Amino acid sequence: MSETTVPVTSAAASRTASVVVGESATPRGRRARIALRALQVVLALFYMIASALPKLIAHPSAVEGFDKMGWGHTGMYIIGVLELAGGVALLIPVLQSVAAVALSGLMVGAFVVQMSYFDGENAATPLILIVPLALIAWARRGHNADLLRLVRRRS
Repeated sequence: MSETTVPVTSAAASRTASVVVGESATPRGRRARIALRALQVVLALFYMIASALPKLIAHPSAVEGFDKMGWGHTGMYIIGVLELAGGVALLIPVLQSVAAVALSGLMVGAFVVQMSYFDGENAATPLILIVPLALIAWARRGHNADLLRLVRRRS
């Protein structure tokens, strides 16, 4: 089964787009966008509620872990705020890609901490979370140009 592409020129834009003949690409693309958005919401909720909240309310399990590392309450609150900010930023269109990259970096750090201080216990969790974060960063990379324009406009 071969697909044929036909260039379509828009009167409003001078760009040329490609449309697949005989098959509508819109439903598939729409489903992919919805699935990606749902993934972002789930990850944002995970980071805000399951990960950041225990640190920010000083839940005994979080306090114990950070005390074992020697980071104390200050380190716990800093990591909690970073996770909360990353979770919120995953929901803001212009920040989605940057947030996913930043949270991936945080997960690399979490992996190193799990391996160093906790003998690899739960070390797979940060690695597993990097995969959907990388997908979001790649899929939403077009928003980086918008963010750069906003930053340049402000300076």
